[in-house]
This record gives sequence, structure tokens and C-alpha cells, in this order.
Amino acid sequence: MDFIDHLRALASRIATTKDLIQTEEATKNAMIMPFIQALGYNVFDPLEVTPELVADVGTKKGEKVDYAILREAKPIILFECKKCGADLHINHASQLFRYFHVTEARFGVLTNGLVYRFFTDLDQPNKMDEKPFLEFNILDFKEQDVEELKKFAKSAFDVDSILTTANELKYTRAIQN
Repeated sequence: MDFIDHLRALASRIATTKDLIQTEEATKNAMIMPFIQALGYNVFDPLEVTPELVADVGTKKGEKVDYAILREAKPIILFECKKCGADLHINHASQLFRYFHVTEARFGVLTNGLVYRFFTDLDQPNKMDEKPFLEFNILDFKEQDVEELKKFAKSAFDVDSILTTANELKYTRAIQN
């Protein structure tokens, strides 16, 4: 099954079950973990996907990012999860901002299981941008969206390639606006 077929199957299942999902934990189990798995990462291998990775920030101890995708024991993508349908306003990304700053990850994802907002640090090094460079809606996507998302797949993941794309998407969006 191709990547897009996995996403379509997941989208179909989410469309029929989303109204039953009432909590953040249920959102993680029914939507976000299958999404991470569709990207080719083993959500049951803590060397590859770590839930609740501790990311202490200054005086804030015990801060945890919902999921960290790891490569060679270092975080490469951080996920901050909200319950299904919750607002994803940038103000709700404050935890992700803090985690991003104290880890080596170059990408952060804010999601409610339906919409995935991908962030990086194009404006200032090691400081997450305020605007996502990519937004993916599992219930409403086009093939072009899938091509961008595919770059985050385990088999294709390349930091420089994604950063180049992020830069292009940022300026394309600015021109369109």
C-alpha cells in the first residue's frame, strides 16, 4: 500500500470516529499514533518514538513533549497534541515553543488529530517560527499536500531537503497572501 493509500484509509476511519473522540489521550491513540505510524515510524519502539519526552526548560522541570520522533537517540520531530477538534491557535503552542528551544529537533508539529501544523526555525535559529510552513488536514488533502508530507516519512527524512521546502513554502505563502 502506498503512503497516500495509508493516509486515505486513516482519513476514512477518522471521519467515521472523530465524533466519538472526547479526550486528548483518545485523540493520540486513535488519530495521532496511526498518523506517525503512516509516516513509517514504529510508535511502539521507544528508540524511535518516545512518548512524553522530558524537555526541562529553565525553572520549569518535568515539562514533557507528547511525542518525539528520534534518530540516533536525538529528537528530530516534536509533536504537541491537543484533543480532537481543539483550537490550534499559536497561543496553544507555548509548550511546543519551549520544547523546541531546548532540544535539537528542527521540526515541531502542533495537532488536534485532524490538522497538523508543521513548524521550524527559519526566522531565528533554535527558535520556533510563529507560523507553520505546512498545514496538513487529514480529512481534506490534495496530492501536493501528500508530496510535502512524504518528506517527513522515515524512509525519506532529510533535514536539509525539508528546510529548503519550508523556505519555499514560506515565501510562496507570503506571495499568495
